[in-house]
Amino acid sequence: MGNLVAIVGRPNVGKSTFFNRLVGKRHAIVDEIAGVTRDRIYGKSDWNGVEFSVIDTGGWVENSDDIFEEEIRKQVLLAVDEADVITFLVDAQEGITDMDEAVADILRRTQKPVYLVANKVDNNNIRMQAAEFYSLGLGDPWCVSSINGSGTGDLLDEVIKHFDETPETDDAEGIPRIAVVGRPNVGKSSLINTFIGEERNIVTPIAGTTRDAIDTHYRKFGHEFIIVDTAGLRRKNRVKEDLEFYSVMRSVRAIESSDVCLLLIDATQGLERQDMNIFSLIVRNKKGVVLVVNKWDLVEKDNKTMKEYTELLKERLAPFNDIPIVFASALTKQRVFKVVEEAMQVYENRKRRVSTSELNNFLHETLEIKQPPIYKGKLVKIKYATQLPTRTPQFAFFCNLPQYVRDPYKRFLENRLRERFNFSGVPIQIYFREK
Repeated sequence: MGNLVAIVGRPNVGKSTFFNRLVGKRHAIVDEIAGVTRDRIYGKSDWNGVEFSVIDTGGWVENSDDIFEEEIRKQVLLAVDEADVITFLVDAQEGITDMDEAVADILRRTQKPVYLVANKVDNNNIRMQAAEFYSLGLGDPWCVSSINGSGTGDLLDEVIKHFDETPETDDAEGIPRIAVVGRPNVGKSSLINTFIGEERNIVTPIAGTTRDAIDTHYRKFGHEFIIVDTAGLRRKNRVKEDLEFYSVMRSVRAIESSDVCLLLIDATQGLERQDMNIFSLIVRNKKGVVLVVNKWDLVEKDNKTMKEYTELLKERLAPFNDIPIVFASALTKQRVFKVVEEAMQVYENRKRRVSTSELNNFLHETLEIKQPPIYKGKLVKIKYATQLPTRTPQFAFFCNLPQYVRDPYKRFLENRLRERFNFSGVPIQIYFREK
């Protein structure tokens, strides 16, 4: 399970350019999600039909002037812990530096596949020089130029041999997988302990589940589900080191192996930048989401607090804010049952199939209310619609001029779809195609 590629290396060897090359420009659009200010460090990619995630560890180290070996060492150790494949970038024009040696030293000890990537190979002379990287003891250097993309294809052909073609967990067993995600210290472990309660005997760890993440199988509250728990699993010696990076790596893992994510936020702190980052990961992976406002027992309340708080959250999460919000407290067990109920409902919403006839009735009614606006003097006529045979709700609308349907109309259609068929908590995709 899990196809996670980490990019490591010292600063200025072109990690971000390499990252952009791998995830392609097609992700520029999702980064308009408010509050995702951090350098883009996480992206989804797909090569010859194999999907994988890419993490650029370089986006983590702040002010690059005084980057000390220690910071880089931490990044590399984390990547070795969490990723499935590691790409180690070096600068072919500069040659080997002490820091490259230090990184190579760590990587030689890992059992995981490591690809030594000599970047900035722009001509044959540099290609000849790249041979010196053999001395790092990590096998043949792969010569690439991230700027123009040469060499990256051959490298990816090799990298994806380590992955499963279907990173999604199989729904064959039909048991919802719920991940508890959020920043450190928002109460993930407490919530999970509340789920488990004292009845530890009903907890059966499933054999052969993802390395590290403890998946626990429940039959409680009249529901059956699996909790993908990454919260209680930090190796003590790494806890001090860069919690933020660690929790994102962990979240990526948990999110990708789940159907529905419970995004926990701290009621006393509100929605912070890193919460938005995690939210955008969930949306990008097309997972269901329930927002759990934990520690609600600590907030001073009057009658209208919850309503105001909800409005505020929805404003921050727009445009995708059709999601259940539960005000809970893991400590006092307040509304914990409601959290499970909402997660189950979202799981059902995510599996929902709308028949083509229902969808087309819906389309006719919607077009009577509002036609796509005339664009450049052209009239867009939407003929019919169908739900695509994908694992998550995606719809195709067939029309004469798909390129003239603008975002506001797409959003209008999406909101109508959500109202009619209840896709609360689920990201849905809408495509316009030529008839």
